Amino acid sequence: MKKILVVEDNDAVRENICEILELDGFEVISAINGKKGVILAQECHPDLILCDVMMPELDGFGMLKILMKNELTAGIPFIFLTAKAEKIDYRKGMGLGADDYLTKPFDDTELLDAIEVRLKKSSSQNNTGSGSQLISPEMLNNFLSALSLNRENRLYQKKDKVYTIGGNPYWVFKILSGKVKMAKTNEYGKELIYRILTEGEIFGYESVLCDQTYFHDTVAMEDTKIALIPTKEFLDGILSDAKLTYYFLQKSLQLNIRSNERLMEMAYGSVRSKVAKAIIMACVTDDSAHAQVVISREDLASLAGTAKETLIRTLYDFKSEKLIDIEGNSILILDREGLTTLPQ
Repeated sequence: MKKILVVEDNDAVRENICEILELDGFEVISAINGKKGVILAQECHPDLILCDVMMPELDGFGMLKILMKNELTAGIPFIFLTAKAEKIDYRKGMGLGADDYLTKPFDDTELLDAIEVRLKKSSSQNNTGSGSQLISPEMLNNFLSALSLNRENRLYQKKDKVYTIGGNPYWVFKILSGKVKMAKTNEYGKELIYRILTEGEIFGYESVLCDQTYFHDTVAMEDTKIALIPTKEFLDGILSDAKLTYYFLQKSLQLNIRSNERLMEMAYGSVRSKVAKAIIMACVTDDSAHAQVVISREDLASLAGTAKETLIRTLYDFKSEKLIDIEGNSILILDREGLTTLPQ
């Protein structure tokens, strides 16, 4: 029996959808907002998610973004349910990785047809070897847990380098607590951060798979505890199962594509758009509508690819527009949707 997660804040709409799905033979679980939806998705691993866009606490866009970051939930088919039919909302949802978009009001047939199409596509991807579908969440979670078990753990203080560009990849790393940044520095000493990683994530395997030296610097952004996994044991682990091999090769390719997209954003995006995206990227632990981001102005400027002075001016513009609030070194996101829909 296929399991479907329904995330909808309107009680009547949610109950009606659940009843329709149960009558059609699905196992149904439900949540009243995105925060609870994220928790259920991570705990129950549904076969498909139906999610409203406009919800309190955490909207549908925020929920999808969190799930796409998590290796265990990124492959779950995701359909938006919304009363908003504007093209910008459609493009935004599909751009974040949604599989479909149903505009309210919709009838039972439309709903069930959309679900059937997405489940068939998901099943087809399973059979043809899509990396995100080929490996089960349980299998990946068990592999990552076993991989970091009884390893040497090191504590890196803020600004300590985990590894530097050109270093030999003797280790693959898993973050047990804290966060790190991946960055490159040009000949004039200007740093560009293109990725921030937090608890539970592994890194360094891209260089191992390519059999190359590390191609960026990785630095602790706060006191960070990391498990060190010997390269040989990582390779032995993933090569023992074709599903794991395919998964990590695909993951490495996806990271390379995202890095190239970041470079395009840095080159051609507006300052306001780059700063807005940097704020959202820096929000690594809480994607709620009023998330607090704690990051130095230097790091945020490096993440946005702009000068610190320009960053500060833009932050105060955002504050006056009530997109954010500023409290010392902290940034409080007041309007996530406003930040994500700024013109490029």
